[in-house]
Amino acid sequence: MRREVKYGLIGGSVALVVGVVGGFTLFGGSDGASPQAVRSADAKSGDGASVPTGPLTAKEVNTTAQAFLTAWQSGDTAKAAALTDAPDAARTALASFAQQAKFTKVTLKPGTPTGDKVPYTVGAQISYKSVQTPFSYGSAVTLKRDKATGKPQIAWQPSALYPGLAKGDELRTGEAEAPPIKAVDRNGTELTAKDHPTLSAALDSLRTKYGTKTDGKPGVELYIHRAKAADSNKQQPDKTLKVLSQGAPGTLKTTLDATLQTAAENAVKGKKSASVAAVKPSTGEILAFANSPANGFNVATQGSLAPGSTMKIVTAAMLMDKGLTAPDKKDPCPQFVTVGGWKFQNLNKSEIPDGTFAQSFAASCNNAFIGHAKDLSDDDLTKEARDVFGLGLNWATGIPTFDGTVPVQHDAQMAASLIGQGGVRMNPLNMASVAATAQSGTFRQPFVVAQSLDNRAFAKAARTMKPDTAANLKSLMKLTATSGTGAEAMQGLSGDLGAKTGSAEVDNQDKPNAWFAAYRNDLAAAAVVPASGHGGTNAGPLVRALLAAN
Repeated sequence: MRREVKYGLIGGSVALVVGVVGGFTLFGGSDGASPQAVRSADAKSGDGASVPTGPLTAKEVNTTAQAFLTAWQSGDTAKAAALTDAPDAARTALASFAQQAKFTKVTLKPGTPTGDKVPYTVGAQISYKSVQTPFSYGSAVTLKRDKATGKPQIAWQPSALYPGLAKGDELRTGEAEAPPIKAVDRNGTELTAKDHPTLSAALDSLRTKYGTKTDGKPGVELYIHRAKAADSNKQQPDKTLKVLSQGAPGTLKTTLDATLQTAAENAVKGKKSASVAAVKPSTGEILAFANSPANGFNVATQGSLAPGSTMKIVTAAMLMDKGLTAPDKKDPCPQFVTVGGWKFQNLNKSEIPDGTFAQSFAASCNNAFIGHAKDLSDDDLTKEARDVFGLGLNWATGIPTFDGTVPVQHDAQMAASLIGQGGVRMNPLNMASVAATAQSGTFRQPFVVAQSLDNRAFAKAARTMKPDTAANLKSLMKLTATSGTGAEAMQGLSGDLGAKTGSAEVDNQDKPNAWFAAYRNDLAAAAVVPASGHGGTNAGPLVRALLAAN
């Protein structure tokens, strides 16, 4: 029954400022300039003078970097800023940096340039009230040639002040804006970044957002204060760099399950790239999420990827809601279907010429779904995804999330969206929620801390699934789990089962992204393993590991 179909279209920096006690000390650095440095043909300026072009020479890199660092350390922030390509932004940042960070007795040691990049090491003493403590780190500046004048410039970035600083971020020393937290799972087991590295960013987010709502007391820290994001779901948490005096942590209860969290982490461990998430269908509680690499981007809750055929859960519900098909209804899956001038084919040109919709769903045969594009309005899938499955709404989970998107599309792109391609974008948390909605018949917004903690508004779908659609969708997912493309991964599991595989093709990848979404009783989970192949074989075992651990 492994007939996972192919989605195919045929046809048509520096750290420190003056004004600090002790000032700066600049060490090292010879220009290392090559007398044979080659410059590409110079252009002519308006007055006829030659304007240098081409790559910077070693001498230009060294001379400009030294001038920038020397001006900065001497307190001439205007001169230092003038050597950058953003003098106003650089002057403002340089003028306030040391004061905010409470740095004194600063030393700055340039390293060996690599091409147009000049690294350096910063050593400082943090002086805050009675606390005095050393701190050091490395940073770098990159140089570029000004196109108008030909002169070398510092390509100004906030990260010149400290690695990882983004626009609007600040390095601060003082009482932390939120006390530390002791995050615990639903049963009171402590969750730490040391034991669960993949939760590190989420724990930082929870501290930033909810630390003040606990009984903890803030300590004194050097930390990155993040700029406020317009979208709260994209707000990055403050990051502690050094603790000067310990605060008292406050206990924060989460919906996570330590046992399932460990199972999720073990499931993705060792894979170059993989993500998984699990939710409780009856409540929407997030029970676990994990990524590999553990310290990388949190794809499990913030990723934005084409979900491939797992999206057919939503498409099937829509088609049945509109009375266009039913599990036992004849719904053939031809080798080719043309929509909007584009010709779609199934993997290996497979087909189910006289099949029912249930057979096409269980075999994940694309053209049974794409064939219905002619019967649909451009916004039908968008409405079903939003109004029944809650996708694209503003999920107030308690941590930063991407909540899925199913844009209104036309012709071939609309047809592609029916099989989870086109402009459709999801992550494992989104697809775990889709599986949860299929299991219960009702969308319940995922969350990781209780709504009562801050009285935030939860996203609500406009309607629940029609009873007949809900029952039929579960029958389709059960068939897939027991004798369809999901059977291998779900073999041996008992209870109320349902599954859907997916393989999403991505440009310039030899293999598609593998997806799997499933539920077992009151647990739903989804996973993605990029560039790995078939969903049932590659993503299925990750989801099974969670379903079997419950």
